[in-house]
Amino acid sequence: MGKNNACAFAFRVLSAGALFIVAIFGATPLRAQQANYLLAPNDLVSVTVFQEDDLATKARVGNDGTISVPLIGSVRIGGKSVDDAAQIIRARLAKGYLVNPQVNVGVVEFAKRLVTVLGQVQKGGTFEFPNQGPLDLLQAIGLAGGYSKTANPAKIILKRRVNGKDVVVQLNGKELAGKKDAQPFEVLPGDTITVSESIF
Repeated sequence: MGKNNACAFAFRVLSAGALFIVAIFGATPLRAQQANYLLAPNDLVSVTVFQEDDLATKARVGNDGTISVPLIGSVRIGGKSVDDAAQIIRARLAKGYLVNPQVNVGVVEFAKRLVTVLGQVQKGGTFEFPNQGPLDLLQAIGLAGGYSKTANPAKIILKRRVNGKDVVVQLNGKELAGKKDAQPFEVLPGDTITVSESIF
């Protein structure tokens, strides 16, 4: 093999290897992200059934956590992973409709997840979660630029809507940041965080 041919061959091998690495490390996080993600209202999902093209559908998850699927109608998938949602739909289809249906559920478009941070922070407002993973209290405050000079990190008020009622929790951001064994407090979409002012 000539020198030029050898170089060209090596380049092709390296290029193929690079593409292989990109395929592995670029695609895996997306699959893992969807696998661990719990479906939420306003997510746009796709439902496909192997060899049943007429049952393929795209639907947006309603506020009640349901979507409409051909043949079986309303199915509640909110709060479920895509794998769990597929199993729920599969079980429904298997009851008198199809024999051993193979169902796949995927997220086409994630709903916007918002948190509001107010009070003694650098730039209060409503912020979108930076990714589809979890967001803790200190990260949420970071989205607002961090504490102001007059903030009291030991007194943070979080308001959350639970079963139609407002629940208020007081949190100590100073302890969460300072203690090595402190468990992060997970923020949920729709939460309102207010950082109190320090009283001198």
